Amino acid sequence: NFKSPGMSLKASSRTAGPTPTKRRNSTLWSETLDVHQKSTFSTKEIKRQEAIYELYRGEQDLIEDLQLARKAYHDPMLKLSIITEEELAHIFGDLDAYIPLHEDLLMKLTEGTNPDGTVAQIGQIVIDWLPGLNAYKNYCSNQLAAKALLDQKKQDRRVQDFLQRCLESPFSRKLDLWSFLDIPRSRLVKYPLLLREILRHTPLDHPDVPSLERAITIIQEILSDINMRKGESECQYYIDKLEYLDDKQRDPLIDNCKTLLCHGELRNKSGSRLHVFLFSELLVLTRPVTRNDRSCFQVYRQPIPVQDLVLEDLLDGEIRMGGSFRGAFTNGEKAKNVFRVSSLDPSHGQSHTLHVNDVYHKQQWLNCLRTAMAQQQGAPSTVQQGETVRAKRHSSTISATMYDEETDENCQPASGPKLRPQTLSKTRLDRKLQGSLKRKETGV
Repeated sequence: NFKSPGMSLKASSRTAGPTPTKRRNSTLWSETLDVHQKSTFSTKEIKRQEAIYELYRGEQDLIEDLQLARKAYHDPMLKLSIITEEELAHIFGDLDAYIPLHEDLLMKLTEGTNPDGTVAQIGQIVIDWLPGLNAYKNYCSNQLAAKALLDQKKQDRRVQDFLQRCLESPFSRKLDLWSFLDIPRSRLVKYPLLLREILRHTPLDHPDVPSLERAITIIQEILSDINMRKGESECQYYIDKLEYLDDKQRDPLIDNCKTLLCHGELRNKSGSRLHVFLFSELLVLTRPVTRNDRSCFQVYRQPIPVQDLVLEDLLDGEIRMGGSFRGAFTNGEKAKNVFRVSSLDPSHGQSHTLHVNDVYHKQQWLNCLRTAMAQQQGAPSTVQQGETVRAKRHSSTISATMYDEETDENCQPASGPKLRPQTLSKTRLDRKLQGSLKRKETGV
């Protein structure tokens, strides 16, 4: 049992240290057996049952967390009137409505368990259950807007104090509210891993093999669909935050954009901070601004259609960055990690020299720009340093997504670990970037 800090708190007569953090039950399947039972199973079968039990325990934990999110956070904040019911609905979505879905899988697994504690075949059970996960499409699509609203509400001292007290309570396991709200998404991406682990410990001639393989295919298709919907939703979220100083800045191509390939903060040649968005059809440079407590992005100059884009990878020290009143660059400082974008269309008449924080994020930007140009222009997706990319036009679409699911509006240029430039070889960098791209294509 737990009590939310939002409920009535009685002063304790004890002055002992903080209450220990609540721990998860980490019992293994084999630990539920007596010595005689355990001796009747082969090592491979024990590993198979352990993998199945991990799936079962994970569902129990998920249900507990979904219930806790409602009882310890949603209901108290509503009762205390620190967040409105409408705002809570936007932040929490239909979170507790998914509890019956996962209870259903638990029930089916329990019914499929033999008296000796083993589950003979799990594949078909999962196949029959998986379509229910499509219910998460709307929840995952709304996550970016939900987190933005939650971050905004945290500016309220009452909300901030409430969430801090929750964080310090044992039931939270030192997880903040957003961690609980993000648990369903993180659980979704674990299903293929859990099923593959079960399959790995299943003998090749076992009747469960074909069903497990089919289940893995189905969950991958569901995750791909959810990811696509989530990407489209996040793309539209940022499009809606664009603010135009002149109607002429609004390129009609923006209405065709369904994918945000990457975005983040860069600096121009004068050292000014820009937030740059690479959509599938359009490159948009903006300045972050606030209007009536609402963050938005004021479009800077004219957006450049990807089909007209020219990309130039500049060598370190090839250009000098101008000084700025903020001291971002000293006058005449030779710049590192710089590239230039411009337009083939002479009517645009613009060129932007952009500075990135480090070599790794620069390479991510270059790879993403080249991929978009290859799709829109029919150009090769790779280019040597110092070479300018120009290509014939042709229309196409981008399917890969590079943006980070958990990034906020002030995110770094691209997701991924920070790597030291001096210790990063080209081969290792290429491998790392390829892995990053593959992960982003399937991640939810």
